[in-house]
Amino acid sequence: MTDPFAEVVALLQPSLPFSKAASGSGYWRLEATGSGVPFFCVILEGRARLAVNGLAAIDLAENDFILVPAADSFTMGSIGAEPLAGVDPTAVTIRPDETRHGDPDGPPNMRALVGRLEFGSPDAGLLLALLPSIIHIRGLSRLATMVQLIRGEAVAKRPAREMIIEHLLQVLLIEALRSAADRVSAPGLLRGLADANLAVALRLMHQAPARDWSVEQLANQAAMSRSAFFERFRKEVGLSPMGYLQSWRMAMAKSLLRRRDGGIKEIAEQVGYGSTSAFSVAFTRLVGMSPTQYARATAP
Repeated sequence: MTDPFAEVVALLQPSLPFSKAASGSGYWRLEATGSGVPFFCVILEGRARLAVNGLAAIDLAENDFILVPAADSFTMGSIGAEPLAGVDPTAVTIRPDETRHGDPDGPPNMRALVGRLEFGSPDAGLLLALLPSIIHIRGLSRLATMVQLIRGEAVAKRPAREMIIEHLLQVLLIEALRSAADRVSAPGLLRGLADANLAVALRLMHQAPARDWSVEQLANQAAMSRSAFFERFRKEVGLSPMGYLQSWRMAMAKSLLRRRDGGIKEIAEQVGYGSTSAFSVAFTRLVGMSPTQYARATAP
């Protein structure tokens, strides 16, 4: 059956414009703004305290992985260290192999890999809205290994580098999302997929988006009454079932139009519209331009 995790990540088109190794020593602290960009961090050694977008601080330990789909601001600092006279906790020392925060000469109490992601999809905002504001995976060493592999490719600049990084990033994001699926508290796709009944309906919508689904049909597949299914879907996913289906259909349509994967009639049929005119009206209402105009505007 179609996997919504994989489909969402594939449509996001992730890339890695920036990553670096960082360490902290003694009593250290950094503050930064992210301008709403996706941010990740994996702790390789030691501990650190991280606060993102004004949320409560999180204590991170070795192999902890953090993914923030939209980072506006964050602070990060040492845990348990005492300030030292003459050492600026905000000092930054650029070394050949890493960026040091705090004491430039002392032993490190934290080492991490941090980076910024970019998503090529113009639907990234819609898709990221289905994810929690922060994803924290504790002690999963294979995520740390994946990040190290990605950074190694980014630094080495070997043949096929971009392709390998893209595929590694997709694997990393899928692993992070499925690892977080049963831990998140905010409504979104992860909460929906963590619910055994709703997961059936979500996978069916992804597997057959062109089918003329109704709430009743999806509720039956989820083994729930119509009213119970509707209320639980809206509570867990944050959208109504038909609202989610329409959002997914439009995300697919944009991807097909950008790739020139068929004419307007064929694309309309693939995403569940019985006529070109009905598809054009719905697409124009939601996107602000017709499918033909969108295809021209996103031409390579």
